[in-house]
Amino acid sequence: MSGSDKHSPVTVVCSAVAPAVPIVIGYLPIGLTYGVLAQKAGLSSLNAVMMSLLVYAGSSQLVAAGLFAAGAPAPSIVLTTFVVNLRHMLLSAAIAPFLKHWRKRELAAFAYQLTDETFALHAARFPSGVPPKWHVFTVNATAQASWLMGTGLGVALGQMMANIEPFGLDYVLPAMFIALIMLQIEGAADVAVALFTGALSVALLMLGTGQWNVIIATFIGATVGMVLKLWTNNRSS
Repeated sequence: MSGSDKHSPVTVVCSAVAPAVPIVIGYLPIGLTYGVLAQKAGLSSLNAVMMSLLVYAGSSQLVAAGLFAAGAPAPSIVLTTFVVNLRHMLLSAAIAPFLKHWRKRELAAFAYQLTDETFALHAARFPSGVPPKWHVFTVNATAQASWLMGTGLGVALGQMMANIEPFGLDYVLPAMFIALIMLQIEGAADVAVALFTGALSVALLMLGTGQWNVIIATFIGATVGMVLKLWTNNRSS
């Protein structure tokens, strides 16, 4: 490949889109799943797609569709969605130090498109150097475009799919996130913290904490991980 080919617009754009491909592979089927569920719940095609555009949060959208189908009141749906998405505060806090020189409007645009999966991708790459802003936003835009496309396909196919459970599509999103989070594991300590946090989240859920289990377990797990990291660094110094 010649030097001019390496810097052609198509090559440059592809280099920014490529990191988002694992996310796209997961978002298309899970977005389709949400689209089908939203259609079955009685949401209009426009409302289903607009939720993917404005809310853009897989788990909370799936929960909202289920609550809508169950006839839950609007305040209950809004509050539940808010609680489910509280984890984004933790994600934002973790990624903020790398973007402290960005303008507020750029941070707002980044926060709007921040999801579990894009966070995992950026968190694995930013410590080695934050890519150019256009590169970061291309990754985020590619991920959201695939989510919107999956939603549209799901809405269109909703009438044709009577039952999606046999396809196991509801497991695509967590499976993809597990694969992405593996990129951040560097040793036995990271594995131990991850297993502890996961077990704690399940235990809290069984104790009746509801959607707060994720926030509480993440906060405790992050604290344990930080203490363990500091202890390890002190021993090696």
